[in-house]
Amino acid sequence: MLLPVRQVEKPWGCEVLPPPFVAPDGTRIGEIWFEPPAQIPELLVKYIFTSDKLSIQVHPSDTQTLAKGLGRQGKEECWLVIAAEEDARLGIGFDRAVDTPTLRAAALDGRIEDMLVWHKVQPGDFFYIPANTVHAIGAGVSVIEIQQNSDITYRLFDYGRPRELHLDEGLAVSLGEVYDLARWHKRLPETGTVALVDGPYFRLDRVNGVADQELLARYPEGPLLVVPIQGLVMVKGQPVPAGACAKAAGLDEISWESDALWLVAKPLRA
Repeated sequence: MLLPVRQVEKPWGCEVLPPPFVAPDGTRIGEIWFEPPAQIPELLVKYIFTSDKLSIQVHPSDTQTLAKGLGRQGKEECWLVIAAEEDARLGIGFDRAVDTPTLRAAALDGRIEDMLVWHKVQPGDFFYIPANTVHAIGAGVSVIEIQQNSDITYRLFDYGRPRELHLDEGLAVSLGEVYDLARWHKRLPETGTVALVDGPYFRLDRVNGVADQELLARYPEGPLLVVPIQGLVMVKGQPVPAGACAKAAGLDEISWESDALWLVAKPLRA
């Protein structure tokens, strides 16, 4: 089943999108969302396209939102870079440990931008962003984002744009820590199946070639989300083109050409 698509205009979006996407004339598309199916409400898949820096922000964890009476509204997310200009960067974590008073002062006067570590990226870079990690997406980059389905975002700094900040809420959940690049970053090879995320909230693989026993063991049953990157993927005989997202009841409903690259994701329910 193909998921319904929602294009979202953003001032930092792009008038020209990477293939296969096309922005309507005169619009700056910043995000393309796929409406989560009723069987998998826990996960949200979207594309993000930037012509300018996004705000420096942070997301709470499930534990923190439950403690505030908001239910399970934490957000852990991950990014797969699919296109990047020459100097495109993602800001994740700090260059050294930062205490809360220092972080508050830096958010107020803008120094927080320089305290972030800005990772130069190219297509094939993958980053997992745990809850409480301060982060920002820079200009000139396109990513596939897979996340816990929550809309709670606390903006710490927004480059002087006239939008609300959430300093008290954001600082209460921010970790002033160095991002563990060795643990949370992968540089994907051009081909081959690669396990990307294995919990705690969802599982994610980049698939290429035959579904081997290891992949079958990781996804013994559905429902699953299918996100083609290139090549032909079919769910129950229905084509799912690159730039779309579909639900499948299990791997046995999915077929693909040997050169296809696609993502498969499923929630891990506690």
